[in-house]
Amino acid sequence: MASVAITDACDANESLIESGDIRILPPIFQIYGKRRVFSGPIATLKVFEDNVLVREFLESKGDGRVLVVDGGGSMKCALVGGNLGQLAQNNGWAGIVVNGCIRDVDEINGCDVGVRALATHPKKSKKRGAGERHVPIHIAGAEIHDGEWLYADGDGIIISKTELSV
Repeated sequence: MASVAITDACDANESLIESGDIRILPPIFQIYGKRRVFSGPIATLKVFEDNVLVREFLESKGDGRVLVVDGGGSMKCALVGGNLGQLAQNNGWAGIVVNGCIRDVDEINGCDVGVRALATHPKKSKKRGAGERHVPIHIAGAEIHDGEWLYADGDGIIISKTELSV
C-alpha cells in the first residue's frame, strides 16, 4: 500500500469529505511509536478500561492492518503498553489508534509501529476480557467501521471507506 500524505488526500478528495466517505478525526491524538506515517485496513475494537481483547488482537497477524480501539476516552488507565507495542511490531500491525491512554512511552517509541492515543497514564488496565470486536465504533464524532482504511501522518488522521491513492 502506497503512502498517502493526509493533506494531499484531503485536497484531492473534497467531494468524498463532503459526502462523508472520508472522515477527518479531530486533532486530539498524540503521536507515538517509530512509524510517524502509517496506513492500512481497520480492525475495530470497543473496550472500557480492559485491555485483554487488545492483547488478543495484537497477538494475531496484523498483515498491515491498523487496530482502532475505542476505549471510551477513559483517562483512568492505559490500554496499550510497551509489551503490546512490541507484539504489534512483531506481528505486522501498521499501527494502533487508541481513544484512551497508553503507557511505557519510551518502549512504544522504540517500536516500529505507528501509535496514536489521547494521552499517557501509568496505571495498567483491568483484565476481564470484556468488549466487542469488529463493531462500528464512534470516536470524536466519527463513525468508524471494520474494514475501512485509516491514514495517519503528522498532519492528522483520516478514515476512508475505501483505499485511497493520490
